[in-house]
Amino acid sequence: MFYQSFTLRKEVVMKKETICGSNGYDIPGLNNLCGGERMVVIISHGFGSSKESPTAQAIAAALPEHGIGTYSFDFPAHGDSPVDGEQLRISNCLNDLAVVEAHVRRLMPEAEIAYFSSSFGAYINLIYLATCPHEGRKSFLRCAAVNMPWLFRNSTSPEQYTQMSEQGYIILDLDYVRPLKITREFYDDLEAHNVFQLCWPDMAELAMIHGDADETVSVVEARSFAKQFGARLTEVKGADHRFRIPGGKQQVIDSAVQFFNTKLIFK
Repeated sequence: MFYQSFTLRKEVVMKKETICGSNGYDIPGLNNLCGGERMVVIISHGFGSSKESPTAQAIAAALPEHGIGTYSFDFPAHGDSPVDGEQLRISNCLNDLAVVEAHVRRLMPEAEIAYFSSSFGAYINLIYLATCPHEGRKSFLRCAAVNMPWLFRNSTSPEQYTQMSEQGYIILDLDYVRPLKITREFYDDLEAHNVFQLCWPDMAELAMIHGDADETVSVVEARSFAKQFGARLTEVKGADHRFRIPGGKQQVIDSAVQFFNTKLIFK
């Protein structure tokens, strides 16, 4: 069943602001809230991306006509974040998401809270849902990096491991918004946070969209997670990790809009 009443907006105005974080640094935020929204979707970006990713912008443009606002933010060492990779820790990412959610609640005390996240952001969102107090009960996961620990373990070369051992960090610059300093502590964080072990069925209503040609996170991993935890999985033929096939981004948007417009299956 879909909501039949919603607020129409002809123009989406994005507003930047900075939130005082709980980890000793500020969190850059971006929102399109104007008051009266029935729901606010918190957007978590992928690894090496930012709050202003093409997907985040597309979702922020599509949801307001359904009475849904968005709030996106930068993880540590990403986008406009004032800190470097020394602060890129799983605990900090979780704390930042909690601070953003509390800020959204202050801005919009009556609105329902939900989540949209991509890749690494989806990995963080799943850990957040499994281990942290939260209000949101609906989460849409695009190309979720459910095997994030394995991804890093598998993609790190022997030379990089040697460099990590000698100096405590490596620098990754793989077409990211900005180069990322990755520490040994971050690797340890990943090994300690396996979403297949942390999550449980019904911790939230989950919808996933994943390309069957995803070269980063195999659709096999997405299928396994969806089956184990009762997530609704949409597989898109030919789509890679960035959904660069014709019409791919629109399919993500349409699926997300439908999900957020559907009433909760359970509470």
